Amino acid sequence: MDVDPWSPAFVADPYPAYARLRARGRAHWFEPSGQFLVPRYADVSALLRDRRLGRTYLHRFTHEEFGRTPPPAAHEPFHVLNGNGMLDLEAPDHTRIRRLVSKAFTPRTVEKLAPVVARLAEELVDGLVEAGGGDLLTEVAEPLPVAVIAEMLGIPPADRGLLRPWSAAICAMFELNPDEETVRRAVAASVEFSAYLRELIARRRSAPGEDLVSALIAAHDEGDRLSEQEMISTCVLLLNAGHEATVNSTVNGWWTLFRHPEQLAALRAGEVALSTAVEELLRYDTPLQMFERWVLDDVEIGDLTIPRGSEVALLFGSANRDPARFDRPDELDLSRTDNPHISFGAGVHYCLGAPLARLELAASFGELLRRAPTMRLTAEPQWRPGYVIRGLRELRVEL
Repeated sequence: MDVDPWSPAFVADPYPAYARLRARGRAHWFEPSGQFLVPRYADVSALLRDRRLGRTYLHRFTHEEFGRTPPPAAHEPFHVLNGNGMLDLEAPDHTRIRRLVSKAFTPRTVEKLAPVVARLAEELVDGLVEAGGGDLLTEVAEPLPVAVIAEMLGIPPADRGLLRPWSAAICAMFELNPDEETVRRAVAASVEFSAYLRELIARRRSAPGEDLVSALIAAHDEGDRLSEQEMISTCVLLLNAGHEATVNSTVNGWWTLFRHPEQLAALRAGEVALSTAVEELLRYDTPLQMFERWVLDDVEIGDLTIPRGSEVALLFGSANRDPARFDRPDELDLSRTDNPHISFGAGVHYCLGAPLARLELAASFGELLRRAPTMRLTAEPQWRPGYVIRGLRELRVEL
């Protein structure tokens, strides 16, 4: 099997390998990570909605009952933080927490953020234009979603520099087979970030504001409230999921546009709707290539029965290029309207922050198209070694 998530060549372009994988069948055992890889759109979409699979198994089984080894005690801070977030919970806890968080994180909340997002995008692009170029990742793509989430949570500007390093350290744990140094950094970041948020929550309890933390404290449903740990895990999840995806969608999207100059020219000329173009960029090169699920009850994929206790890896990047669902899937078509990509997932774990991500992407792409119409690449970028969350090290541009 030519899937190799640790190979720079595969990370740079996994799509030919995905095509071969789809052609060979619906599910494939992958020994290096101990997972079944699922590459086809129909299967990925169906399994995201299948309640026989879960992001956790601890609501039904102990580690031992599930045939798994408990994580070492030294890793506990990371697992407590991650395990109390919506993304890694199943019903009834997931249902309860998502319902409560949805009371605070409403479409109206996102709508009210629109002027803030527009202002931040304008300021960041102004800086890039005044400098005549630079690294699009560090100058625009990265600071925008971090600033938006920080603004939402009510984190003071002086503290915002702490967020990205914490997030990067924690998200590195989602790669396949992380080493001990990665684990050590993730645990340290989990301890520090949790302590910071615990203090912030205490301040908001005594002096509520207009921010999301205050709204999470106030959110209740039939007398039920979020615990402090659930609030902490929710805030970390909103930052990690909210900005990692948006940062990589921005730089991966611009790298795609630079390699398709005719499509970029059409977008700059206003011949293509920006919102439609953003959806196609998300489909064409999604930042989240793989989403993992535990098999809680035996599940059949074609002629193969995958037993309880297994782990499946749903290949989003492959599903989004499946010719059984998308016409000419390996072609970038910014005007594509039949585009049910699964870059934001599906089912009960569909990304709660998808409207905010779309708002941020439209703001930054729109501002760059308007203010930097001659922006061009100055050097071919290199990919970071991570595969699950896949993005560039930098994207150097000039105007």
